Amino acid sequence: MNDTDVSKQIQQMVRFIRQEAEEKANEISVSAEEEFQIEKLQLVEAEKKKVRQEYDRKTMQVEVRKKIEYSMQLNASRIKVLQAQDDVVSGMKDSARKALLKISGEKNNYKKLLKGLIVQSLLRLKEPSVLLRCREMDLSVVKSVVEDAKKEYIEKAKVRTPNINIDNVYLPPPPSDADPHRSSCSGGVVLASEDGKIVCENTLDARLNVVFRQKLPKIRKQIFSKMGA
Repeated sequence: MNDTDVSKQIQQMVRFIRQEAEEKANEISVSAEEEFQIEKLQLVEAEKKKVRQEYDRKTMQVEVRKKIEYSMQLNASRIKVLQAQDDVVSGMKDSARKALLKISGEKNNYKKLLKGLIVQSLLRLKEPSVLLRCREMDLSVVKSVVEDAKKEYIEKAKVRTPNINIDNVYLPPPPSDADPHRSSCSGGVVLASEDGKIVCENTLDARLNVVFRQKLPKIRKQIFSKMGA
């Protein structure tokens, strides 16, 4: 083999090695490109997922805020409605309380009423000796009906004549526009056992309060069901 043949073989080997190197380089380049594209896609998907999660979180926050605001507005509206209803009921009670003042102004009717209230209180207490308290302005009327009240009580209860002591401490006077916050009494009486353990408050104000408590649900239903219709 001469020098020319040797040179050709060497050149062939060089070309073969170069070709293999180029092919290997191409394979590495393609593989790297594929891996890059896969990693890029994964990163894009991860970022998309983060964006969606952040959007969902903010959307939920907005919905929760809307629900809270709606609930607060609804509660505020309910409070206003309840307050308005209470104002109406309070106005009715005030009107009724003012009407009570007219009762004590009707002398004959009020005299009969005081007698009836005393009899009723005696029947509730059923005590042999009681203390009676009234307004100072009603003292003379009370004294004038006490004996008749005793007789009626005896007939109804079938007991001995009770001892009724009229207290020298009086119930408050009628309400006054000049001083609306002071203690007041529209009329009636308060009877108590001698030891003060049993008390029967039979004032007009107390009776109004009892009636109002008993009738309040019915009053609310009648008034506010019509308003809501």
